[in-house]
Formats: sequence, structure tokens, C-alpha cells
Amino acid sequence: MADISPSAVQAARRELGVPDDTIPRSVAIIMDGNGRWARRRNLPRTAGHAAGAEVVRRIVTEAARLGLDALTLYSFSIENWRRPREEVEALMHLYAEYLVRERTTVMDHNIRLRHLGRRAGLPESVLRELDESLRVSASNTGMYLCLALNYGSRVELTDAVRSIVRDVQAGRLSAEQVNEQAISARLDTAGVPDPDLLIRTSGEMRISNYLLWQISYAEFVVTDALWPDFDEIEFRKGLVAYAHRHRRFGGLDDSNT
Repeated sequence: MADISPSAVQAARRELGVPDDTIPRSVAIIMDGNGRWARRRNLPRTAGHAAGAEVVRRIVTEAARLGLDALTLYSFSIENWRRPREEVEALMHLYAEYLVRERTTVMDHNIRLRHLGRRAGLPESVLRELDESLRVSASNTGMYLCLALNYGSRVELTDAVRSIVRDVQAGRLSAEQVNEQAISARLDTAGVPDPDLLIRTSGEMRISNYLLWQISYAEFVVTDALWPDFDEIEFRKGLVAYAHRHRRFGGLDDSNT
């Protein structure tokens, strides 16, 4: 259990060696490389997923220790249902087990759990444990931990558009009121800060249908480390790399004026 008292958080942030206001508030991670990690060790892919689950606990704890406002993890995409049935079943068992095992971590660190993605299609065992973790953490006030599970950004955006169309047809919303805020409010991430930083492990250079709306202005850091090899040091390297970026949001920095 990490010390998340205000003084401890400030001390942890000073360890990064960068100005406090350059540390990202919200970080999203594409956790990639479990299968390759297992293959290199002549292990089944499920062993890679189990090793990756252990890393999740460490990174969640480190993010809370550093006082992040939000951490979003890409756990299982809608496209992942195309994987072999045995692997999907093992993953679902792992998710249910993780939600039970890490409930203490969530509560000890005052974490607010959020689910991103569609509930339909998830096994009852996963939904039961997910709902319980959502329930017990609902009154927490610390970092948001968003688990993208059965998630796809295009589906999320499609659902948001359908919601807006229904509201316009019902007279609850006018066409003139359809703006960025109206769309954001209907996404799974409503109320959670958009990611400042997106980290992808395993060296892959793609977004994979992840948070397409929310990462519009995010900085990207890609590491060659496979997810089971990713650790607190790699995580902090990503935060420091972000701290040295100059975010212009389409404008010019001082050197270009």
C-alpha cells in the first residue's frame, strides 16, 4: 500500500525531477505485448496475460502515489473477441479474478473505478465483480481508474451520436446545442479528464481504436518494453518525457512568435 497523503504525494512528484505543473494529470495506456512476452519464454499466451495483470497493480499504485487524477487502461477491445475462444475465456476469468483481488488496492488508495465499454457480451462473472467494485468505490474521491473492457472508440462515439439524436428528436436538445461538450458528456469517460499522455508498450505505432475523441491533444510515448516487463521506472520515464514536451494545442510556442 502506497502512502497517498498530500505530503507523500508531493514528495513522490519531486522525485521525478521536473516542475510539478508539467506532470500529466491524466494518463492512458495501451497495454500491449503479453503474447510476445509469453512466446519468447515458450509459455502459453495466458501466462503472458497473468504476468501483465501483476504489472497493472504496480502501475495503478504508482499512479496513485504520484497523485494522478486519472489512469485509463486498455484491457480488452471489442475486436479482441476474434481471438481463440480458449484465450478469451481465460482472459475473462482473469478479469473477474483481478476485480476481486484488487478491490483492496482500489479502496486502500481511494481510487474511483470506472468502466469504459459495453456491458453486453461480458460474462456474468465479470459483470458481477465489476459492479461490486464500482459500487464499493463510488464514494471514493481519489484517482479515477478507468478500465476499458469490451471497449471500442468508434462504438463509443456511435452510441454518443445516437443518444444526441434521440434527445434532439424528443425535444430535449436543439441542433444548436450539439457541441463538443454535448458529445463529451455522452461518452463513457464523461467527467474524467482527457488524457494528457498516451503510453503504448511493445513498440507498436498505432492507436487501435482507443479513446479517439479523448486523445485529440494527448502526447504520445511509445516504449519497446512489453507490458509484463513494464515497471514503475518505465512509467516514470514516460511522465518525464511528457514534462519536456511543449503542448501548443494548434498555436505557436514562444520560439515561433
